[in-house]
Amino acid sequence: MTPETALPPLPSLRESIRAHGLDALKTLGQHFLLDPTLCMRIAALGGNLTDSHVVEIGPGPGGLTRALLQSNARSVHAVEIDRRAWPLLEELQTHYPDQLHIVRQDALKLDAAQLAPAPRQIIANLPYNVATPLLVGWLRQADQWSRMALMFQKEVAERVCAAPGTSAYGRLAVLSQWCADCSIALTLPPGAFSPPPKVHSAVALIIPHAEQPSPALFKAMEQVTAAAFGQRRKMLRAALKPIKGAILLEETGIDPTRRAETLSIAEFDGLARCHLQQKQNDT
Repeated sequence: MTPETALPPLPSLRESIRAHGLDALKTLGQHFLLDPTLCMRIAALGGNLTDSHVVEIGPGPGGLTRALLQSNARSVHAVEIDRRAWPLLEELQTHYPDQLHIVRQDALKLDAAQLAPAPRQIIANLPYNVATPLLVGWLRQADQWSRMALMFQKEVAERVCAAPGTSAYGRLAVLSQWCADCSIALTLPPGAFSPPPKVHSAVALIIPHAEQPSPALFKAMEQVTAAAFGQRRKMLRAALKPIKGAILLEETGIDPTRRAETLSIAEFDGLARCHLQQKQNDT
């Protein structure tokens, strides 16, 4: 859809920000992405959006929102808790009344998959202070999403995509790569944002697998990875002791003297399945 011709031209993003006096708040982890070219590059990671419903978390002044709308997304559901940003999004909504839906809620308390019908994606420049818990929540329902293109601090994006045996490999990598194909699609310097963060940022492209674990199995994996990586320096026989790790390691044939960062995703899958079976046998 194109903006309504009867309306006055949409002000530039910077003009809208000045008009409404919107400043990024550190307490909300906000760093606004204002470069329209970069916003379009991120929107393009969603592929052809014509038939896709997009959920955007933390749109702020709406730079990425504009790019998603201009990319002809079937609908954009912008979830924003900061009431200071609502007037800017409402201004944008007048130009895209059928596409843009403003959700004035806390994303951490929201089932994002209920906002839009399938096929649905999440494309977002995430608030840095809540990015990880948001991702884990979406991984629990990965079967609901066709893909996610998520901006994180670069360090967090590297943890999502890390390979076994690397320093960044941990619980987040296992959960993410167990459920999806993960890659870093774009890296941005601090100067791309206003205000500039102290670190580089990166967009992780997360494409869920066709088959997903059951909720019970996902919970078992969360318990296994929490124990395994809770004390990284410990051997698995000690780290997994609180969840009867000796039995799990024997059942899966994993050397108990290994450490968590050396295990593959497939080996963690085996541990999680054994842990779930053990819990079911105990009930």
